[in-house]
Amino acid sequence: MDSIRISHELDKPHAVCLPYPAQGHISPMLNLAKILYHKGFHITFVNTEYNHRRLLKSHGPDSLKGLSSFRFETIPDGLPPSDADSTQDIPSLGQSTTNTCLVPFKELLAKLNNTSSSNLPPVSCIISDGCMSFSLAAAQDLGIPEVFFWTPSACGLLGYMHYRDLSEKGYFPLKDANDLTNGHLDMALDWIPGMKGIRLRDLPTFVRSTNSDDFMFNFLIQETDRSKLASAIVINTFDPLEKKVLESLQALLPPIYTIGPLHFLVKHIEDKNLECLESNLWREDPMCLEWLDSKKPNSVVYVNFGSITVMTANQLIEFAWGLANSQLDFLWIIRPDIVSGEQAILPSEFMEETKERGMLISWCPQEQVLSNPAIGGFLTHSGWNSTLESICSGVPMICWPFFAEQQTNCWFKGTQWGIGMEINNDVRKEEVESLVREVMVGEKGKEMKKKAMEWKKLAEEAAKKPSGSSYVNIDKLIDEILLKR
Repeated sequence: MDSIRISHELDKPHAVCLPYPAQGHISPMLNLAKILYHKGFHITFVNTEYNHRRLLKSHGPDSLKGLSSFRFETIPDGLPPSDADSTQDIPSLGQSTTNTCLVPFKELLAKLNNTSSSNLPPVSCIISDGCMSFSLAAAQDLGIPEVFFWTPSACGLLGYMHYRDLSEKGYFPLKDANDLTNGHLDMALDWIPGMKGIRLRDLPTFVRSTNSDDFMFNFLIQETDRSKLASAIVINTFDPLEKKVLESLQALLPPIYTIGPLHFLVKHIEDKNLECLESNLWREDPMCLEWLDSKKPNSVVYVNFGSITVMTANQLIEFAWGLANSQLDFLWIIRPDIVSGEQAILPSEFMEETKERGMLISWCPQEQVLSNPAIGGFLTHSGWNSTLESICSGVPMICWPFFAEQQTNCWFKGTQWGIGMEINNDVRKEEVESLVREVMVGEKGKEMKKKAMEWKKLAEEAAKKPSGSSYVNIDKLIDEILLKR
C-alpha cells in the first residue's frame, strides 16, 4: 500500500514557495501554498532560518512537522545571527537576500531534485515573492515556470512600477530635506494611468529621499524590472476593487492573475491538517476574542499598526490619550518592539482610566478579531493584508500609514473606495479622539461602513466557489502557467 502511495506522491507537481522574510509577506504566501496543496501539488515552503526559529517559538517545536506533501525548508538570510523576536531591518534584509540567497536557494533546489534521496517529485515551478527576484535565475536554470507573487495591493505595485519614470522625470531624488515640508510632495501626478489625481506624497514612500543611490528606491526598480521576465504575476486582490489599476498594470507586466482575498479562498478547504500550519511570527493571545464576545455590535475600536511600524514614545502616548478621551471601548495590539529603541510604556493614569473599556495585548488572530461583530472601526497602519481583511469584514478604517505602499493604500481608501480617513503623521490626541468618534458614531463613519459592506459583498462574490473571478483565476493559473513545461 505504501509503495503505491509513494509512487502517486512522486507524480505530483511540486511547487516551491519562497516568501519575502517579513510577516505581511509570509501569511498570504502560506495561504496560496495551502490552496495549491489542496489542488494536488506537493509544496516546499521556504522560510529564512531566522523566521523559521520564530515560528517554532510562537507555535511549538512540532508545529511545522506538517504533512508528507507539505514540507518546510530553510535558507540563511545572510544577516548576522540574532535571537530578537522582531522584524529585521527592511533595507538590510533586501540587500542581504539579493546578494546572498541565490546560492543556498539553488543548493536547496538541487537537494529537492535529487529524487532518489529526497523521495520527492522533481520541482516543477517556483512561486516567489516579487521582492525575492533572485530566484528567477534558479527557475531559468531549471527551465521551469517562475511566478512572482506581489503581496502588496495592485495600486502599491503600480506605484513601484513607475519609480523609474519618477527618476527620469526628475521627481526623484528630492532636492533637499525642505521638499518634505514645502508642499513639493503635494504635486499632482497626472501621467500615471489608473491613478488619476494622485500626488507625489501618495506614492510608496521610498521616493522621499534626497539620495539618488537610496537602496530601497533602486531595489524596487530592480525587482519590478525583473518582474517583466516572470512567467506570470499574482496579486492578492479582486477585480472590482482595483479595476483601473489592474488594466494599467496589464500593459506593463506578464499575465496577471488576481487571486484575492486569499483568506476567503482558503475557507473552501476543509482539511484539519492544514489548519494547524500557522504563519504568525508572534504568539497570539486568543483571550481578546472572549472579551469581544462580551461587547455590543460595532462598539469596539480595533487598533493595530502591523508587524513593522515603529513610533516614538510620545506618539504612543498621544494615541493612548486620544483613545481614552474618545470614551469608547478599544482593543489595542502593542508589539513589544513598537517603540523604536525602547520599551513601550503607557502612563499608569491611562491604564487606570481605561481598565473597564480597554484591552491591551501584544498580538492577536487579526482575521477573527476583524470579523467579530463587536468591531466597529479599525485604526491601522494601512498595510495590504490588514486593509483587505478589514474590507472583507466590512469595517471602515482610520489610516496612519508608516512606510512603503501603505501611503498609496491610504489614498485609495479615502478617495476611491470611500472606506478610510487619514490621520496626520504628527499624531495629536485631539485628532485621534475626533477621528475615532467620527468612524464609530459620526455621519461620515456611517457612510464608510455602508461602503465597506458593499466592498465586502464584492469580495465574497470574487472568492465564491465555483464561479467567482478569483476562484476561477487560481485554476487558470495552474492550467495556463504552473503545469506548463
